[in-house]
Amino acid sequence: QVQLVESGGGSVQAGGSLRLSCVASGRTYSRYCMGWFRQAPGKEREGLADIDKDGSTSYADSVKGRFTISQDNAKNTLYLQMTSLKPEDTAMYYCAAMYDGWSSVAHWGQGTQVTVSS
Repeated sequence: QVQLVESGGGSVQAGGSLRLSCVASGRTYSRYCMGWFRQAPGKEREGLADIDKDGSTSYADSVKGRFTISQDNAKNTLYLQMTSLKPEDTAMYYCAAMYDGWSSVAHWGQGTQVTVSS
């Protein structure tokens, strides 16, 4: 079993930055790809960024060039650095452990709220 705990959300003005963290625990953590998702009110949850076991990354077009995913394996921690934030980035952000890609989530975190004001 893998437990995921996010932190780092908050309120920020448009153009600002935030860094989200996700601490993972559980012996099987290393077998998963890791990713970040978000869900705004009334919208479906969408995949934003993922990092594979070999360190390769991919991003949704909506955040490419503004968000950066990274991980510190020694700390079992996943990060999402978010810059140039826009009001439309307002959502609950979730980290996830995935078998293979955004459609194969095995474990979810509880989420952390990000609110961007104009």
